[in-house]
Amino acid sequence: MQEFQQDCIALALQQHRRGRISRRGLMQALAALGAIGAGPAGAAERELVMVNWGGLANEGFGRFYGAPFIAETPGWKVVQDSSGPATGRIRSMVESGRVTWDLCDSSASGANLLGRLGLATKLDYGIINRENVIAPGFALDHGAAPYSFSSVLVYDSSKFPTPPTSWADFWDLKRFPGTRLLRRDASCTLEAALMSLGKPAAALYPIDMRAGIKRVSELRRDLIFWTNGAESEQLMRTGEAVMGQIWHTRASVLEKESKGRLKFIWNQGILQPGIFVIPKGNPGGEMAQRLLASMLAKPEPQVGLLGLLGNGPTNPKAAALVPDDLKRFNPTDPANAPQQVMFNGDWWGEHYQAVNQEFLDAVTG
Repeated sequence: MQEFQQDCIALALQQHRRGRISRRGLMQALAALGAIGAGPAGAAERELVMVNWGGLANEGFGRFYGAPFIAETPGWKVVQDSSGPATGRIRSMVESGRVTWDLCDSSASGANLLGRLGLATKLDYGIINRENVIAPGFALDHGAAPYSFSSVLVYDSSKFPTPPTSWADFWDLKRFPGTRLLRRDASCTLEAALMSLGKPAAALYPIDMRAGIKRVSELRRDLIFWTNGAESEQLMRTGEAVMGQIWHTRASVLEKESKGRLKFIWNQGILQPGIFVIPKGNPGGEMAQRLLASMLAKPEPQVGLLGLLGNGPTNPKAAALVPDDLKRFNPTDPANAPQQVMFNGDWWGEHYQAVNQEFLDAVTG
C-alpha cells in the first residue's frame, strides 16, 4: 500500500515529465520531501540521516530544509536514506541496538505506536517550539509535522448539476449515481463513512468500526479501491469513477488540469499531519531534534513546497505568505482548515493494525 509520502515523490516526477516543474524545481521539491541527499562535504563534518520514502539519492539536499539547517549548524550535514522508514524496520533497528537513522518520515499513528513501544525518542519541546505548528495534533510527544495533507471528496462536475457537499452525498447513489473511489485502507475511509451517517466530527473517535465497515459495504457494487496516488488520479481522469476520496495533492492537480471539470471540496476532509519521528538511540542524538526544530520554524520553505507539490504548511506564520492563487489548494489555509476533521493519530496508533485487517477482510474479500 502506497503511503502519502511515497506519492509525493511520484507526483513530483510526474509533474516534471509533464513540463509543469523545471528540473531545478524538481530537485527543490525532492529535497524538501527528503528524497535526495546532501552534496559533498568536508571529512570533519558529522551527519544526520533522514529517512524517507523516495528512491533518489546523492543529488544534493537542496534549499528547503537541508540548506537552512546546514547554514546555521557548522560541522554538520544532512544525508538521505530512501529505503523507507516503515514502523517495522524502525522497531527492528532499535531492538537490535544498531540504529543508523536520525529522523524518519512517519505518521501520527506511527509516532504514537512507536512512542508507546519505547522505540521513538520523546521530543524536547525546549528545543522544538510548539508554537511553530498550527494545532496540538501537529506536535506530539514522539513526533512533529513540518507538512500536512488531507483526504478530500473529489467529483466530476460534468455529471452532477448540483454538486455534492458532504460524505452523505457520496453515499447517496440515487441523487449522485456512478462508481465511487476509496483507498484500500481503513483510516480516513471509516471517518468518511461515519460522517455520511451523520456522526458529528467531534464525536468520530473512538471509531465505530462495525458501523463504518457496514456503511462501506453498502457501496460494494459501485466501488473501486485504489492503492496509490497515480491510480486514484487516473481513475477520476478516465471517468471510471465519478466521485472519490483521494489525497488533496492529487485532487488539486485534477482540478487544475481538467480546468475545473474535476473539483474537490474541503468540507469534511480529514486533515493529517506529516509527522517525523526520531528512533530511540539515534546516532545524531540531540541534533536530530534541532534539525526537526529548524524544519518547523521556517515558514518560507513550507510555502515553497505548497507551490510545487501542494503539501500544506504547518507553521502558523505561513498562511500570510501563501500567494492568493494557492490558497484554494492549501489544506491549512484559515478558510479551509476549519471545514475539516483533525485525524486522531492517538486512536489510530493504538488500533490501526487490528481495525485495518478487519476492514480489508470485510470489504475486499
